[in-house]
Amino acid sequence: MTDFEPDDAALSAFPQTGEREVETALRPRKLDDFVGQPRVREQLSLVLESARKRGVPPDHVLLSGPPGLGKTSLAMIIAAELDASIRITSGPALERAGDLAAMLSNLAEGDVLFIDEIHRIARPAEEMLYLAMEDFRVDVVVGKGPGATSIPLEIAPFTLVGATTRSGALTGPLRDRFGFTGQMEFYSPEELELVVQRSADLLGIVVDPQGRAEIARRSRGTPRIANRLLRRVRDYAEVRADGTGTLEVVRAALEVYDVDELGLDRLDRAVLTALVRSFGGGPVGVSTLAVAVGEEPTTVEEVCEPYLVRAGMLARTPRGRVATAAAWEHLGLQAPAEVGGVDATAQTLFD
Repeated sequence: MTDFEPDDAALSAFPQTGEREVETALRPRKLDDFVGQPRVREQLSLVLESARKRGVPPDHVLLSGPPGLGKTSLAMIIAAELDASIRITSGPALERAGDLAAMLSNLAEGDVLFIDEIHRIARPAEEMLYLAMEDFRVDVVVGKGPGATSIPLEIAPFTLVGATTRSGALTGPLRDRFGFTGQMEFYSPEELELVVQRSADLLGIVVDPQGRAEIARRSRGTPRIANRLLRRVRDYAEVRADGTGTLEVVRAALEVYDVDELGLDRLDRAVLTALVRSFGGGPVGVSTLAVAVGEEPTTVEEVCEPYLVRAGMLARTPRGRVATAAAWEHLGLQAPAEVGGVDATAQTLFD
């Protein structure tokens, strides 16, 4: 659990801070500064403005979507817009109901409680959360066995902000208790260019428009990746160039860090190479594919596959994973007419 207090002087401390602190300082502080997600921003602004006018905490907010799209940033913005303190924890950290009860009892009126990966919260804590969200009350059980007594404990009205990468894993009762649900979408290259420009200005990095566009194009629709690539370009530009992120410098930097033209990294290409060269394009099971690249199946399934499927390079079939024509072409190979019963010449996202 962490307290977060916005610090306007944070950016001036970049030379003395580490990567995590820099990433935190790059987060937008106001809803107007948040780039992308226009629909979610508009809906959320109405929820917050209405609550401010009525002088009450806003409804509980659920933010869902893939990692790196700004769910944590929006939670911090909600607290800043309400001029409230925010308490930060995560679902896996709430193993016992007592952990949650202690946290809720320490909240002041109007505070924001942010639970990341809320779909992983333990069942006893989740059941306690139901009552807290609806009635701002928790029941604390004292003693054991027949002599156990339930003591109701009133808690201050608060706003819960939950973030999840797997909204389908949330139980129905928990999902229904959120008054507003925002579905985060992947960013367009144009939006990511704005993210890169803003971050470069904050970091004091000079990146020309072509360089920004190149970083945005390879960022897989994710601001977190865009900011990470920007910092690696900064490192390369400061050491091996004149400090300016031109198109040539950006391309050279990303080549050093194994990020190719489509944003695929070493592991992504290893998965595609194994699928194409070792298994003839598939179909092959994810466990077998993971063994071929020396990774855990969950890593391949949760880290690599989502983008490869979205990019149209990998297809999931009932018999296993299959490489599409785009995968063969990206590796410089000729695709067969049909692989595993799937038309390998079908158009993809990049056609």
